[in-house]
Amino acid sequence: MSRLSIFPERSDVARPLSPLPLLVSNDPAIIRSELDRRGIRFDQWPTPLHLSPGAGDAEILAAYGTAITRVQQESGCRIVDTMRITPEHPEREARRKQFLAEHRHHNDEVRFFVEGQGLFCFHIDQEVLLTLCEHGDLISIPAGTRHWFDMGPRPAFCVLRFFRDNEGWVPHYTGDPIAARFPGLD
Repeated sequence: MSRLSIFPERSDVARPLSPLPLLVSNDPAIIRSELDRRGIRFDQWPTPLHLSPGAGDAEILAAYGTAITRVQQESGCRIVDTMRITPEHPEREARRKQFLAEHRHHNDEVRFFVEGQGLFCFHIDQEVLLTLCEHGDLISIPAGTRHWFDMGPRPAFCVLRFFRDNEGWVPHYTGDPIAARFPGLD
């Protein structure tokens, strides 16, 4: 089940742990509303029943063809591909470390979860929003938004990734260690 937790960036209480959340919700309408207020799109798509577990790229792209076209038209993203990370993926630890550092992108980051889950974390103004995305969730992060992504220590997910161009997904790290102060996906 998708979940949104909103934290203050800092706490008045001096402690090494993250601050207490201001809001925690599993309600898709609340998640959508709270993220929308901050410029982030969250949606839930119906998922094809005929998609086999572990489906390959061609099968996934064909199954979501109509939805992909709609997102491309709405977002201006011309490029779409799939990314699958499993507990056996040879680069899972390096990828997790790379994604856990706070960064920005020059283009919007649009992801749809075909399988599994992942935790997108946004650092906006004086808040940190932890958004657990799962099978069927679409999230669109505006260019320049400070964020990080936690796939967990044993990742098992597949996402559709949408890009405007091949350079837009390159991360630009902020150097802020804020991600270490907040709960991850364990």
